[in-house]
Formats: sequence, C-alpha cells, structure tokens
Amino acid sequence: MLSTQVLWWLALPVLLLPIWWHRQKRQRLKAEPLATARFLPAAAPEQLRVWRWRELVLLLLRCLLLLALIAWLAATVLPWRGDTVLLARGVDQVWAGQRIAAAGFGTARREEIAAEALPHLLSWLRQHEYQWRADARVLVLAGVGQVAMPARLPRFGHAVRLELKPTSAIVSPDVAARADAVASPAASTSGAPAVAVVEHRVALATTAAHAPAWQALFAAFNAGADGHYVLTEEPDAATELIVWDRPQLPPQGWHAPLWWFGAGPTPPELAGAPALEINGITLRYADSARGRLWASDAWPARDAETARAIFATLHALDRAAPEYPAPAQAFAAERGLGVPVEANPAAWLGWLLLALFSLERIFTHARRR
Repeated sequence: MLSTQVLWWLALPVLLLPIWWHRQKRQRLKAEPLATARFLPAAAPEQLRVWRWRELVLLLLRCLLLLALIAWLAATVLPWRGDTVLLARGVDQVWAGQRIAAAGFGTARREEIAAEALPHLLSWLRQHEYQWRADARVLVLAGVGQVAMPARLPRFGHAVRLELKPTSAIVSPDVAARADAVASPAASTSGAPAVAVVEHRVALATTAAHAPAWQALFAAFNAGADGHYVLTEEPDAATELIVWDRPQLPPQGWHAPLWWFGAGPTPPELAGAPALEINGITLRYADSARGRLWASDAWPARDAETARAIFATLHALDRAAPEYPAPAQAFAAERGLGVPVEANPAAWLGWLLLALFSLERIFTHARRR
C-alpha cells in the first residue's frame, strides 16, 4: 500500500550526464593552410585532452534543472490503481473469496493491509484516494472491530465497500433475555447466578416520565456477566457514560468519555453532525471537549428489540476509547470531490522548474553568440 512516485529519486545519477557532456565537448577551430607550410615535413595532428571546468554557470543550471525535474516527478502522483481488494491480515480466505466473487471483484488486484494502517484505514483511504483511477472501486475485507470509524463520516470520490467477517452471533441468548426484561422489569430478577464483574458508572439525567424506561434498560444490562452498571445522578471521575434526557442543555462542567442524548435539545457540536445507522439505530455523533457526543430519538428503549440494539450499540461504541469499530457499509462515489492537498506537488516546484529552464536557455543562447 505504498506509493511508487518516490522511486523517481533513484534517477539522481542522471545528474552526471551534464557533467559528462561538458567534459566531452571540444571547441572546433577552423584550420587554414599556410603558403610556407609546404616547406615543412608532414606530421599527423596530435590532440591533448585537458580537463578544464568551462561554462560553470551553465553546467550548474543544467544540473539544478534535472534535480528540480526529478523532485517534481517524485511529488507528482498519477492515478495508477484500478479495482482493488484490501485484505486484513489473517482474514478468513474462504469467506474473503466468497465476498470478492459476490461483489464482482474477481479480476481486481488484491493487497494486504499493513497492521499499523488497519485501525485507521478509512482515513488512510481518503488521504491516498488520488492513487486510484476515476472508474476504480475499492473493497475492504476485515474482521469485526478491526477498522475504526472516524469521528466524521468519510466521503470518497470512488465507490468504497467495507465488508466485515461476521461473528457467530451479534447478540447472545443471555443478552436477548436481559433485553426482554425491559418489557417486563420483574423478569430481570429471575434466575442466573451472580458473577463478579467490572463496574461501569453511568450518570443518568432524565425526566420522571423516562426514568423507569432507562432504569429498566440498565437493570437488564446488569443481568449479564459482562459488567455491572451503577446509576448516579451526577458524573464523577469514574463515570464512563452520561445519559442526558432532559429538556435543557447539560451543565458546562460535566465531562465523560461518552454521552447519550435523547430526543430533547442537543449541544451546538451536534448541529449538522453526520448520521450513521448502527444495529438499526440512527445516530448523530460529534467530538467535543466534554467527550464524544451521540444523539438518537430511539433512546430510551420502547420495546425489547430496541433494547437489544442499544445494548449492542453500547459495546460497539467502546465507552472509554476515542474511536469505535466501523460497521459494514458501502460508500457511494461522490463525483467532483477534490483530492487531498497532499496529493499535489508544491506549486513552487513548478515555478522553480520554469525559472531554471528559462535561465538555461538564455545562457545557452548567449554562449553561442
């Protein structure tokens, strides 16, 4: 996944050509026969080659011109990639072959994604999109949780499709049982043995009308062995999630790695924020100084199916991490979308190349006169 334009620097030995050319040039002298030369014995002409640095300014200009040309070519990228399949290391080859055939990428070039580039692959694709031809498509095959989703929904000038190796089950049976308890809170007290689990602190700021639904939701979460959710009225240093479901904006001093906003008013950071659908829930998200902000009209859960989706979404967002796993999705090509600035060579290289070429022509013409 490395660009090849840097290989132009291997052409630096070309700078020896002007030096060799100046060394081989000879000044031709016009010979005229003398009348008295017939009295002298005939002798073959002899030439003595002496290394002399002549026309140093012209030689320097030509060397600099070649150097500037190589630098310009090394910084200029021409689209050379066609349809490409990017494979995460260790992905199931049988599953990958099936997805490649189903997506119509049978003849596409396949490349392995470097381990260090995989978490931020979508951002990498946007920054290096200029390497693909206008009609090219990209298929990314990875495992669930390997590719992180940027804070802003990426936009591509090419069709990009992200396929993730599915797990055996998105929601386990015990999670489904806990979600069903939302519809019947009394059912959450049945049966399973208690297990020592990690404590997750949640600051719940809601109205009296919505409080029972939120409390039932987290009570259902507590029925499992993955963690114990402790509800508080205000956040503290250990709070991982703030649920804000009130008709006014939250206080400025509240901070947490993750925020959930209901159907009420939202902070200015969420104005015009991009939307994303995860597990059937439409979310708007944005980063801010107080934490990562999420808003959805689906909160709190109104039925068991929504509760299942909220539980899966809570784990997908990764409460303490600055990024969350990207879901499988397809990005349509947006024609006319400009390429990143990094794709273009610096403008001063072009002007420098023009200036050196002009000076070289001027000095060459002056030498001939």
